[in-house]
Amino acid sequence: MRGVGRFSGLEVCGSSAATASASFPALQSFSASTSLFFSTRIRSQAFAASPELSDNGSKGSLLVTCKAVEVGAPATVTRPWKTADCRLVLEDGSVWRGKGFGATGTQVGEVVFNTSLTGYQEILTDPSYAGQFVLMTQPHIGNTGINLDDEESERCFLGGLLVRSLSNTVSNWRSTEELAAYLKKRNVMGISDIDTRAITKRLREEGSLVGVLTTDDSKSDGEILAMARTWSIVGKDLITDVSCRQPYEWKEKTGTDWEFSSSTIVASGQDPSDHRHEIVSSAQFHVVVYDFGVKQNILRRLSSYGCKLTVVPSSWPAAEVMKLNPDGILFSNGPGDPSAVPYAVESVKALVGKVPVFGICMGHQLLGQALGGTTFKMKFGHHGGNHPVRHLPTGRVEISAQNHNYAVNPATLPEGVQVTHVNLNDGSCAGLIFPAMKAMSIQYHPEASPGPHDADPNFYDFIKMMEHNKNGWHGSTAGANDGDDGFAQLSA
Repeated sequence: MRGVGRFSGLEVCGSSAATASASFPALQSFSASTSLFFSTRIRSQAFAASPELSDNGSKGSLLVTCKAVEVGAPATVTRPWKTADCRLVLEDGSVWRGKGFGATGTQVGEVVFNTSLTGYQEILTDPSYAGQFVLMTQPHIGNTGINLDDEESERCFLGGLLVRSLSNTVSNWRSTEELAAYLKKRNVMGISDIDTRAITKRLREEGSLVGVLTTDDSKSDGEILAMARTWSIVGKDLITDVSCRQPYEWKEKTGTDWEFSSSTIVASGQDPSDHRHEIVSSAQFHVVVYDFGVKQNILRRLSSYGCKLTVVPSSWPAAEVMKLNPDGILFSNGPGDPSAVPYAVESVKALVGKVPVFGICMGHQLLGQALGGTTFKMKFGHHGGNHPVRHLPTGRVEISAQNHNYAVNPATLPEGVQVTHVNLNDGSCAGLIFPAMKAMSIQYHPEASPGPHDADPNFYDFIKMMEHNKNGWHGSTAGANDGDDGFAQLSA
């Protein structure tokens, strides 16, 4: 054997290798993995040029004869999978490259992680996530698609969705659309194929971080990092953008197929366990809801408990609210820093003590400030559907849905205010009551959506508070969290 000629995977062995290359340059572009061995006769059917190979009878050479056939340049090879085309740059300098989905562009926000296993659509439409990127610790997202029944508001408010794996298959009988297409229509960016576990550990150790999500290749990592380091969510009024513009009445209840609470059920001659029950109430109360970013299932739950609901904007004057003659007032959930909305604190302060009030999440924080307490920013907040909370008067533990980055400092609350709920993960204040001022609040979501229904009795507590007020207030309130039909007194 005198030599071996290799032409892009095609080997020609023998003294004619160089001759073959010179005589037939197109041979160099072939990608076949066939080898031609010494003293072997081979006829190839795979080559476009159909070279005829034959043994010339000598033992030291191999004759390659080729037809004069023009061969064009090989077609450009493209990968059958999507490559990384999106970056997440955190303010600590780390850069995470992944695959973008949904909208394109550049967006900045505070990165938080959510530990819910299901319910990504409710999370996407929760107004409390305005100004934030939500990282899902559940690795597989998108497999149940999208359906309009699970919306918590009319649009998406979060800045971006960060996932480990975006499902390329949707399998759910209620689904009408894929997640990626849904986000693109709503101008929300997403990124997949990033190490969400590593980012979660970073957030737990360093606290919530500002991040920039971009599909813009023209900007360097350094330029994107500068954007992250010059933006802050602290002190921003995020409530105004998510609140309604005009008052409206809400009538929709929890659907009969989804109702779960015996407190809202009157059998009406049917078996109470029958899911076709009628949802009614023995007495209807008029509740005015301050919309700081209210979720629709909060409204559905109150309506299911028999309340007539009037929803007003976040800046609606307290005097105008009282003109509506409410039996109670709900201060809803909402995004951001409670200290950035002093007008809301003043409204709460003006209304506390006049009628029973119930604060949820942001409403809880605003009530805390209105009573004279202070709030503080947590390290990485509470976001997920599996947070344990203890109801102190009864010892009952609720698995709750939570979404907040701020908390009330119970040490700053005035005398007479009682802490009723404690988060068992970190001991933070998760609920309070001020009997003398007819006020109660919780730091988590009693409607869940997504999440367990353990906290739904808080709505019942509010109903009973309004009932007691109507029948004559005695300076105390109660709770259904003890699990019976009575009204357990919480005050000392």
